[in-house]
Amino acid sequence: MTDFELSQDELRAVTAFAAACAEDVLDVFAQAHPDDPRPREAIEAAWAFARGGKRTKAIRDAAWAAMRAASEADTEVAREAARAALAAAGAAYLHPLAKATQVKHLLGSAAYAARVAELTTGEARLERATQRATPTVVEVLERYPSAPPGGGRVGELIRELDATLRS
Repeated sequence: MTDFELSQDELRAVTAFAAACAEDVLDVFAQAHPDDPRPREAIEAAWAFARGGKRTKAIRDAAWAAMRAASEADTEVAREAARAALAAAGAAYLHPLAKATQVKHLLGSAAYAARVAELTTGEARLERATQRATPTVVEVLERYPSAPPGGGRVGELIRELDATLRS
C-alpha cells in the first residue's frame, strides 16, 4: 500500500464536489426539520474550505453535528440527506492513504444524495454526480483502490459511481 500526496487544491476540488452533491438534497432535510441548521452548517463549512478557507476544527465540528442531526432525524430520507452533509464536511479530511475505505469519503455525499433521490422518486440518480466530477476529482479518485464491499445500499451506490468515474 503506497501513500501519495494530496495538494490543498485537490482537497478543495474534492470538497467542492462533495458539498455540491450534498447541497442538492439539503432541502429534503430542511423540510423535515426546518429548525435544525446542522446539515446546512456542515455544507457551509465544506464550501468555506473549498473556496479557500483553512481546514479547521470548525469543519470537523460541523461534520459531527450533522452526524447527530442524522441520528436524530425521524425519517430515512432526512437521515440520508443529513449524512450527505456529514460526508461533504468530511471530504475536507480525505487522507492520502491508498486504502479503499477512503473512496467512501470522496464519493459518500454523492451516494447519499443518490439514495435520497431513490427514496423520494424511486430512482437513484448518479448522473448528476458523474457530470459534476471534475477531472481533478477523477484524478484523485484514481489514486485509490476501488471502493470496498459493504455499506448497504449507499455502499452499492458508491461502488457504482466509482466504477463509472473510473471508466
